[in-house]
Amino acid sequence: MQREAERLGIEVRTPLSLKSEAEQAAFAELKADVAVVVAYGLLLPKAILQGTRLGCYNGHASLLPRWRGAAPIQRAIMAGDTETGMMVMRMEEGLDTGPVARLEKVAIAPDMTAGELHDRLMAMGASLMVQALAELEAGGLETVPQASEGVTYAKKIDKAETRIDWTLPATAVDNNIRGLSPFPGAWCEFEIGGRTERLKLLRSQRSAGQGEPGTVLDDRLEIACGEAAVRLVEVQRAGGKPVTADEFLRGAKIEKGMKLS
Repeated sequence: MQREAERLGIEVRTPLSLKSEAEQAAFAELKADVAVVVAYGLLLPKAILQGTRLGCYNGHASLLPRWRGAAPIQRAIMAGDTETGMMVMRMEEGLDTGPVARLEKVAIAPDMTAGELHDRLMAMGASLMVQALAELEAGGLETVPQASEGVTYAKKIDKAETRIDWTLPATAVDNNIRGLSPFPGAWCEFEIGGRTERLKLLRSQRSAGQGEPGTVLDDRLEIACGEAAVRLVEVQRAGGKPVTADEFLRGAKIEKGMKLS
């Protein structure tokens, strides 16, 4: 967006914060009709929210009030949600609390990763925002208050969450792998050639195997979980590129009975 704006000769400012009086004054000088926010990650000060003629509108990737906050796409998949969506809302001082102007739902397929869902929702969000702005300009944009029940928060992904806990049920392990793929990426460690190596897990499938959590159950990367198992489908070694499980096994000797941690 910045590159395109600069190509068109539009001034671009990249403040680390909008809390300073100088930045707020610069924003006010724009005399903007409307402000559009997507994936900004911070609350807008009151001076910014009130600094446009028609308000500030945000594209948010969840079915609010579920998953307010920084990581709605990842949290939806990690929680096992089967449906999410894209919303355009008019911003208020609270965190993702404003009334909704546009909404479109999307099913979360059982094998969908956060990256795939992100791309679908962002394309959807761009279309919804254009529709909303056109109606706003015409004076006919209506909004609906969010429900007061069903509020959940999508906190930022903590580094500690990215390491796979094999004692969890296979459903939870698979959800975490998909919800963290491709970034920041779920991971585990394995021993090879007398050293410990980290392995990023990008895609998996649930399976019916049983065994001690973290144990390799066969020669095709079926890994036992606290309940049932998962089969790793796509992985990435440190410093390497994403590869299929078969490609990985051609270069790494992972045998039945080994433990991943």
